[in-house]
Amino acid sequence: MTNLAQTPLSDRLRSLVDTVQHNERTLRRFQNVELRLIGAQDFPSFLDTLFSHLPQEFALAGVTLWLDDRAPMLLELLEPKALDALGRSGLKTSREGGLAAQGLCGDGRPWLGRGVELDEALTRAFFGNADAPASAILLPLAAGNTVSGYLCLGSDDPSRFAEGMGTDILERFASIVTASLDNVAHRERLKQLGMTDSLTGLANRRYFDERLREEIMRAVRYGVPVSCLFIDIDSFKRINDTYGHQTGDRALAIVAACVRQQVRLGDTVARYGGEEFAALLQGDRADALTVAERVRLAVERLELQDDHGERIALTVSIGVAARTVSGTPAEAATLGLAMMEEADRAMYQAKRNGRNRIEALVKMPDESAQR
Repeated sequence: MTNLAQTPLSDRLRSLVDTVQHNERTLRRFQNVELRLIGAQDFPSFLDTLFSHLPQEFALAGVTLWLDDRAPMLLELLEPKALDALGRSGLKTSREGGLAAQGLCGDGRPWLGRGVELDEALTRAFFGNADAPASAILLPLAAGNTVSGYLCLGSDDPSRFAEGMGTDILERFASIVTASLDNVAHRERLKQLGMTDSLTGLANRRYFDERLREEIMRAVRYGVPVSCLFIDIDSFKRINDTYGHQTGDRALAIVAACVRQQVRLGDTVARYGGEEFAALLQGDRADALTVAERVRLAVERLELQDDHGERIALTVSIGVAARTVSGTPAEAATLGLAMMEEADRAMYQAKRNGRNRIEALVKMPDESAQR
């Protein structure tokens, strides 16, 4: 009797363990695909991961990607001639597809269900003359309140994507697709316009200034804050004079890589000039201060060695500024430049106050600057 009483519990525990193990395997497979997306060096590699690797990994009947060709960072990528050269039938840009997808995901949530439930407009826009899949999920590709596209995954199994199923993992995957797309667009733009600093591999000042204009316009349109960091390597002249310019170049490269690792995938980092770097972040002042402290600590821990294997201490001084921008485009551009100038002044304040620190200027009634 004891064994019979324990059998149902044993079965439930075994079923629970099997479910956990299955979920762990699924998550690892998603992570492998995500790493390929994040590491994509160009748009064709990004699309190959979505249209070839993803369906093979998860036995999908098909993958369709609709992108809004009006999005600033996608304009060059989605020109008709460029699309024809890619030869990807699963990549769509028609207005009809965007409107149909928006209707299904109007609340910003994924839609999932049987293919026969899709209306004619969406079926035609996403699948052309082919039949709709037995079941599908439509995932918005959104950063904040901005939707740049939709990712549709189809299956031959009618129950694969059923209404009411959990979508947490797939929504997380969609956010990685969004960030990776933005990253690829940045890389492609750098290639097209020659805006890369050859020593550090970061964007140069020209590209940064263009991204500042775009981010300010986005901040005005959606009422979101934008912030920036000015980062300067402390006592860099002493490093050059003491250890030589080759060691100075290694210091620049290692700090550049360190800063890039501490910010989010969609943020912009540039070598702004000499030993000075600038970072353009999506977030308010509190977010920027958090990132700045991560950067400061990470640089302080870097292991740069001289020709004799001795460690060279590296630190940075960081100035922070943030804005919630409004007004006309001209007024917004002026505020963006004012934000950059404020961050620059804050960085020099950090230098004067002892280096290896962060400063953010606050205008008081007497116009004095405080930390």
